[in-house]
Amino acid sequence: VQLVESGGGVVQAGGSLTLSCAPSGFSFDNYAIGWFRQTPGKEREGVSVIYNSDGTTYYADSVKGRFTISSDKAKNTVTLQMNSLKPEDTAIYYCAAGPEGLLNIKYYLENFNLYDFWGRGTQVTVSS
Repeated sequence: VQLVESGGGVVQAGGSLTLSCAPSGFSFDNYAIGWFRQTPGKEREGVSVIYNSDGTTYYADSVKGRFTISSDKAKNTVTLQMNSLKPEDTAIYYCAAGPEGLLNIKYYLENFNLYDFWGRGTQVTVSS
């Protein structure tokens, strides 16, 4: 059982990238899927989360209006579309999966222990 992220890379400021998260060994049904990021020397930061059952989403203020999280149930994949990227978006991005509905969705960006599975991460670099 694992999560696999893909889609990271290098992009200029103002550009776009699309990250994907897919599970191996289980289905995303009734899971909350979160995206997090971390840079060396900084704490892990919650970026966005989606309830796979009904599509409820929540975003960190730092990415609101620029990033969009979505779920493709047929493909069992969650995607993070990142537009208008800034150099400060540079980080390793991780996806995580945990049971939905344990707390209000906004707390899923703060409480890492709500998640049972984590991916290994994908590097996103935004050059100025």
